[in-house]
Amino acid sequence: MKKNLFMMALSFSVLGFVSCSDDDDSNNGNGGNDDKLELFTSSNTSGSIGYTDLSVVSPTARLFSIGSIDADGIYYDDDRDEIIVASRSNNRLEVYGNFRTALAGSGTSLEMTASSTTGDFNNAREISVDGNRVVVVQDQNDANGMTNKLVVYQRTATGFTLEKSFTVPFKLWGIDIEDGNLFAVEDASSRIAVFNNIFSKPSGNLVPDKKVTIEGLVRTHGIHHEDNTMVLTDVGSATSDTDGGIIVIENFSSVFAATANDGTISLANQKRIYGPNSTLGNPVDVSFDDDNNKIYVAERLNQGGRVLSFAYPTSAQSDATPLTARNEPGVTGIYLRD
Repeated sequence: MKKNLFMMALSFSVLGFVSCSDDDDSNNGNGGNDDKLELFTSSNTSGSIGYTDLSVVSPTARLFSIGSIDADGIYYDDDRDEIIVASRSNNRLEVYGNFRTALAGSGTSLEMTASSTTGDFNNAREISVDGNRVVVVQDQNDANGMTNKLVVYQRTATGFTLEKSFTVPFKLWGIDIEDGNLFAVEDASSRIAVFNNIFSKPSGNLVPDKKVTIEGLVRTHGIHHEDNTMVLTDVGSATSDTDGGIIVIENFSSVFAATANDGTISLANQKRIYGPNSTLGNPVDVSFDDDNNKIYVAERLNQGGRVLSFAYPTSAQSDATPLTARNEPGVTGIYLRD
């Protein structure tokens, strides 16, 4: 059944965010938005995406309906003023343009302005963007022949061109690209992998250049690399709403380089947030604001979906209470524009 178009304002249930940030892009073409810190979220149940301006004293979230009930993975391109989502409903990338115009008005929905060809992937789990390239994760299921893939597109003036497709020999979930090197989580495990210079590799079977285990992590999903800090989420058991966590690895390039292939990054190299006060059960995606030392999490299980923020952990392990928390049904993807 097609959902009715809607918009709603959601208030944070605890103290509001107070933050400021310098945008890395000094010429984004959006006339005065360089100082904004903005959070975008996607949902796999509501047919909507969320937007929050975190740079104001009392942030509120605003939801816009889109043409995909189930979307997993979200990105905002400030140069093009467009939101890109991976639609699991329609098995394609979808672009929702002219976002600032919609934001300035009282509209209740976003209009799709471009898309990729339907069927290049099935069961998307995440996207990551590097310049004009968009990489989509395909997680294995019966409909795609139990095939795990990374699908690479070029964003063009009118849509997307399929550039490459890689078959990966393990289950995928979160990915993050840094200088052409793609970091990926191995779903249903405690391991992460890197594919160096991924865009120079030929299509076909793709073997990671290195894979390491994260000690103490049960099942990783979210991954975000920023300012030489790696942030990972642990969903633990998929059915438990109390065993999730966040792991931070500082000086990541050095720690990763010092760890042998198939080796282990020890607890001594981690800062961790676990415990009942955190309300983390299935944290499926994560973003890190390195300017303000805050971590933002899409928590999928608790209360049907919540957007949480945490202060950067300063101890080896703590049961930290979220700085802010609000409900957002089905939240799965989270992207921080700073």
